[in-house]
Amino acid sequence: MIYNFNLGIGWASSGVEYAQAYRAKMLRNIHQPAKFIFTDMFPRDPLAHMTRNIGFEDQEIIWLYTFFTDCKVTPVTYTLGQLEKSFGGRRFTRNREGNIVRYMFEGKNNFYTAFMVDAQSDLVHRVEMVSKGFLIRKDYFTHCRIFSEYYAPLDNKANLYLRRFFNEDGTTAYEEQVTGDQSVYRFPDRMLFSKEELVGKMVQQLNLTDKDVLIIDRTTGIGQAILENAGPARVGVVIHADHFSESSTNDVNILWNNYYEYAFAQYKHIDFYITATDVQNQLLRQQFQHYKSVQPTIFTIPVGSIAQKKYPENPRMKHSLITASRLASEKHVDWIIDAVVLARKAIPDLTLDIYGRGVEEPGLREQIKTQECGAYVHLMGQQKLDDIYKMYEGYISASTSEGFGLTLMEAIGSGLPIIGFDVRYGNQTFVDHERNGYIIPVQDQMDGKERVKLLAQRIVQLFTQADLEAFHEYSYQKADEFLTKEVEKKWEMVLCRKM
Repeated sequence: MIYNFNLGIGWASSGVEYAQAYRAKMLRNIHQPAKFIFTDMFPRDPLAHMTRNIGFEDQEIIWLYTFFTDCKVTPVTYTLGQLEKSFGGRRFTRNREGNIVRYMFEGKNNFYTAFMVDAQSDLVHRVEMVSKGFLIRKDYFTHCRIFSEYYAPLDNKANLYLRRFFNEDGTTAYEEQVTGDQSVYRFPDRMLFSKEELVGKMVQQLNLTDKDVLIIDRTTGIGQAILENAGPARVGVVIHADHFSESSTNDVNILWNNYYEYAFAQYKHIDFYITATDVQNQLLRQQFQHYKSVQPTIFTIPVGSIAQKKYPENPRMKHSLITASRLASEKHVDWIIDAVVLARKAIPDLTLDIYGRGVEEPGLREQIKTQECGAYVHLMGQQKLDDIYKMYEGYISASTSEGFGLTLMEAIGSGLPIIGFDVRYGNQTFVDHERNGYIIPVQDQMDGKERVKLLAQRIVQLFTQADLEAFHEYSYQKADEFLTKEVEKKWEMVLCRKM
């Protein structure tokens, strides 16, 4: 079995979760059984709904907190009808607004608030119970009640002091006693005094053998517990981002990215590392040799793959650009908008479509309004992009850090030339300067206005000087090594290799 370890997941997942979803599909294709373990607490949204959303299958998912129960990770099927039967005949009035249902009971300020999966269904994920004006409990459901949180008032706030995790028949499997940021886990036969110990107990109970492989995608808070209990299983660590700080590194010392520092320090206990690009692989090898005088095993395996190259059935939209990412500050979509506004002075019919969601969306919407560019710059939201890239003539990125860049890979799979900065590692992997796009040299001291100007210049160059057909064809050629069948071969080599 291949066990893949991560922390959390969300509706707007990061590249790590999408990389895992790609991996899940490839492992299915090569008939390698795999589990994906998530160790964060998920109180607000049903885990199975979020994992299904990006392509996992329910039976592939293990959640740390239900691992010690007989409740499987499943979508929500618990209904309002089932909830109302649990009221024991108490009289109530009911009111619904969207995905929230409020039950009012007799007495002073006694009510339940049920949170539904969506505004249309009667499927209940969470119920919050208030008695005499105080929150006292929250129940969480999938096909049954999986856990409850218990609260007491403290300083006029609801204070969480206990979580109780249940088996399917309603019996208690174990409890988590909560004091501030500290937790103690009480099992029938033992007590655990930290979440790290809980992770360690889970790894122990996997009963690992030398035929098992543990792949750690995020080590924060769980790496030591995994390594200490891995036994004879092989352990690999996936590097998803830039692994060191260049500004704090010199010929004598290197400052590793703190997400990977522990994994690098434990190289004697790591069977292999995986980088997404050859560029990063080569650099990491050089650094291990220079700073530690060792040569660990490092494989290059793209974190995603292209099922097949996509060709347009109709002519691409003329002078059209696409960008797709989480709308986060480090993606600098605001620079792209300003660059398109500037470039449109030379290309009057230039358009930009922005795909994705994130915390920067309100600011970008306001920027579009202020710049009066809403007629040609559009926020398109979160969409499945498989058959969308091929409609456009070019892709643009302003990210200042891109460990791989799934959207860059998908873009070349649809033949798109790419404009981006000369930053590690994605742009350097997917763009050959003036062959299928432009790599823009930048320095740290460059301000945003200068970067916007450089982006605008390359946009104009792409649409007025470049041989677009030749650029499209070159991107298609570069996409060949990222085809699913090629990436599957790399995984087979790693998983079948004897260390």
